[in-house]
Amino acid sequence: MILRSPAPGRRLTGAVAGTALVALARAACGGTTKSSTGDSTAGPAASGSANPNAKIKPGLKIAYLPKAVNNPYFTTADTGGKKAVEAVGGQYKEVGTASATDTAGQVSYVNTLTQQGQNAIVVSAQDPGALCTSLKQAMTAKISVVTYDSDTNADCRQVFVNQASAEALGRTEVKLLGQQINFEGEIAVLSAAQTATNQNTWIGFMQEELKKPEYAKMKLVKIAYGNDDAQKSFQETQGLLQSNPNLKGIIAPTAVGIKAAAQYLSGSKYKGKVQLTGLGTPNDMRQYVKDGTVKGFELWDPGKLGELAGYTAAALASGVITGAKGETFTAGGLGSYTIGDKGEVLLGDPTVFDAKNIDQFTF
Repeated sequence: MILRSPAPGRRLTGAVAGTALVALARAACGGTTKSSTGDSTAGPAASGSANPNAKIKPGLKIAYLPKAVNNPYFTTADTGGKKAVEAVGGQYKEVGTASATDTAGQVSYVNTLTQQGQNAIVVSAQDPGALCTSLKQAMTAKISVVTYDSDTNADCRQVFVNQASAEALGRTEVKLLGQQINFEGEIAVLSAAQTATNQNTWIGFMQEELKKPEYAKMKLVKIAYGNDDAQKSFQETQGLLQSNPNLKGIIAPTAVGIKAAAQYLSGSKYKGKVQLTGLGTPNDMRQYVKDGTVKGFELWDPGKLGELAGYTAAALASGVITGAKGETFTAGGLGSYTIGDKGEVLLGDPTVFDAKNIDQFTF
């Protein structure tokens, strides 16, 4: 089904690999760190004019700061990042909190990475504004800042590596659910954290899509928040169904949320009666597609998202790009990309998974 209007640069349109729908693993409050070996060469963040002919500096220190470590989605994404960083001869590090809502923890990690003199920080923001001061301090210290998956304010980073058009993701999920419920009935959204930048942006476009005439008989009655926690998302699904007896469908634009919602629906009287769609991985959603709980859902490739972010960070830290609209760079085997409005780079189009094609994917 799907997708969005064309965007600048090359798009990856076929492969989609894994965002996981499993609860966040609870680790120590300080989070964990994963590093690859390699020599470090300090260098300033990209500034001034871009030099597209510049070579990637050897030994760049590039640190990933996901919303939460040990979340399978970010494990997949950051593994792709490690691949890119090591491909350009850099030194990879992953740090982060165990909770997707620990914004103070994220700020602390940015400050630490700045003090360590990283060449680039690649971060998935838990909150659009909470990291701004610390990220601006990092850029003042000549550290390149790239956001991926979830953005911060545009002036608090240089490039945002986005999964796909936010507008397309929001609108296509509404369209997909509409098709499943014959464009009629009450619907709800099961989101992640109430402050999650990407979730809120997608929901905004969902609400805009619902204003179209074809959705006149569909009504959004509730937005619930599962905080990217499996147990809470499960409970929120239960609450949505109990408090809205006429509910016909749920959109869960969060990997953890859609799996938790599917788990609840599959063992309840609502199975087959209340439709569920959103963002998930084939491996985690396969059983729910095959048993009729879910008709179809969509996703991009988080591994390639993290990989693209790594190449972007290396290009920034080497002066190949500065984050200005129209600049181009090569992201290894992913191909050539062009920076769009507000420093945004789009990975590519999402894919819809259903009973016809889900067995073709093994992530």
